[in-house]
Amino acid sequence: MSSVILEAHDLTKEYRHTVALDHIDLKIEKGKIYGFIGQNGAGKTTFLRLVTGLAFPTSGTLSLWGKTVEKELQEQRKRIGCMIETPALFPTMTAYQNMEIQRIQRGIPDKAVIQKTLDMVGLKDTGKKAVRNFSLGMRQRLGIAIALLNTPEFLILDEPINGLDPAGIVEIRNLLKSLNKEYGMTILVSSHILEELYQTASEFILIDKGKIIEEISDRELNDRCKRHIAIKATDPQKALIVLEETLHTDSFKLMPDGIIRLYDYLDDMEKVAAALSDAHILVTGLSVAGDTLEDYFLSKIGGTGNVKSPKS
Repeated sequence: MSSVILEAHDLTKEYRHTVALDHIDLKIEKGKIYGFIGQNGAGKTTFLRLVTGLAFPTSGTLSLWGKTVEKELQEQRKRIGCMIETPALFPTMTAYQNMEIQRIQRGIPDKAVIQKTLDMVGLKDTGKKAVRNFSLGMRQRLGIAIALLNTPEFLILDEPINGLDPAGIVEIRNLLKSLNKEYGMTILVSSHILEELYQTASEFILIDKGKIIEEISDRELNDRCKRHIAIKATDPQKALIVLEETLHTDSFKLMPDGIIRLYDYLDDMEKVAAALSDAHILVTGLSVAGDTLEDYFLSKIGGTGNVKSPKS
């Protein structure tokens, strides 16, 4: 059985004369948490609307579990749970009553799924409390519960932590990790809050002006952002021997461009310079490098815009 849940090829969406998505190629695999990152207006929500059937592409193909025909796509979408933009809730009703309305509208026969889902998102003790008296974090949890009502294999959330306080953000983060770990749920989270997605996702998709700029794993991202001493030397192989035998470290990496990344001695660069000099190695560059997460993404998607960390 294929592990590919979603595949887009040459997917384009135009609104009148505005290109919202520009020939996107993208693949979502089972069991991962994807962070979908871009500035406001980059095309994130448009893409999610195409996936969930709220809009239709101008050109290109979209596949869900290997199905591409529109009638088959509609059937496959029953396996998806989504919360796009602000969840639509009835403020005078309880969490349970809101869930009951959704259950009836969606033709889900088993009433027991309501309490099970409320328990899953941490809303089992809200009782007769009206939604209008919920905190923003509780409302977001209820929106996610509604998305989970059909026990989806693939969960799509658009800006689920927008407007939340730090405690609410942590709640949602822990919930998503739990859903992924305990239920094997594949999750696609759209956001422009970088630091939070960094702590949640295992894969990252960068989008800017309707184009996919980069797809990168958390491991690759850590490697690229990790602070280090960048060493340029005329004899990098000899420099590696000095690092290992004189400075007694193996925490380094020789990059394809010949630059050595040394992850030790960040606070004692003079010692590194002295060791290389004593070994008669000509050093042409020695500096501390490594982006912050925010710097890295901004360098990729072009400018500060609306991409931020929760502290900004």
